Formats: sequence, structure tokens, C-alpha cells
Amino acid sequence: MVMKILDFSHQLLKDCIKEGETVVDATCGNGNDTLFLSKLVGKTGQVYAFDIQEQAITQTKQLLEENKQVNVTLILDSHANMEKYLPETIKGKLGGAIFNLGYLPHSDKTIITKGNTTIRAIDILLDYIKKDGIIVLVVYHGHIGGKREKDLVLDYVTNLNQSYYQVLEYGFINQKNNPPFIIAIQKRNQRRK
Repeated sequence: MVMKILDFSHQLLKDCIKEGETVVDATCGNGNDTLFLSKLVGKTGQVYAFDIQEQAITQTKQLLEENKQVNVTLILDSHANMEKYLPETIKGKLGGAIFNLGYLPHSDKTIITKGNTTIRAIDILLDYIKKDGIIVLVVYHGHIGGKREKDLVLDYVTNLNQSYYQVLEYGFINQKNNPPFIIAIQKRNQRRK
């Protein structure tokens, strides 16, 4: 069966992330991916979840409390600044990460993720991710500013060195209204600076 976008994003993470690992939700939004990651890594794992909107942090915190998940650190800051929060000790050991690019559903549609900060965050994660680890980006681009971010991110990931990374694009090409698609980056080897 062909999987839906969100189902496939979770399957990619499930296939890669192990219980007890540290992972990142770069855009926690309503908290659904954060909750998924929290359950995936279990009680001995750790999730760092970022968002620039207090509303997103509040909603995610509430969802985690309702589901009795306590292995999450919520951070009200841009994912471009995640290096300030991720411990140096997990460099090269991070299990995986997910982004939902665009805006927070049912909120201010002018507050969006941007190509430059998303690329900065991906670049940070490439140093932190383990060999065979994965970064999944669900790209929503049917809004003002979305096409620019999509183009910048696609250009960036297309030029990643294939000796170190495999990059996958997954999406439905016969759907209308700019359907979301997935970019997945899997680390093959540790890159050299």
C-alpha cells in the first residue's frame, strides 16, 4: 500500500529510532509528532521539542500531560538555535528528527517556518545525527512564503554529498492544491569538516 504522508513520516522514524535514544522535534506545533517520538524512545529516551510560538509549546505540554509522557524538554525558541540546547555528548548519537514546515494549524498563518532557519537547523542536525539516523521534513508549501522555503530546502538537500547522505523525496504528484511531501535525509557516514 502507498502510505499517506504523515503515516510514512512516522514509519521512517520508527524504522530508524531505537528505544532509549535522544531525538528532536524541530517544530512541535500541536504536539502530535512530539508525543509519537516520546512513546517511540520510551522512558529511557529523551525528546527535545522546539517551537517559536508559546501556543505550540502550551498545546504540546498539555497533550504530553494527558498522555503521561515526561521524557520531553520543551523549548520556546527557533530550531535554528537548537545547538544551544542539545548536549555536546549526543553529537553523532541523535536517533532522528522531524520537521513540519509551514505554519501552526488553526493559528496565525503569517508565522511560518523559513528556509534560512530550516537549513541552519538541518545543518546542525547533520552533525548530531547518528550513522543511519534520519531527518524527516514534512513540507507544507501551499501558503505565502511556502514556495520560497520549499525551493531553498530542496536546493540545499539536493546538494548534500552522496558519500555521506541519502536524500529521499516522497509525495503525491496527482493531488491538487500543493499537497505536502516528505524529504528524508539519512546519514550514511560521519562527515568530515
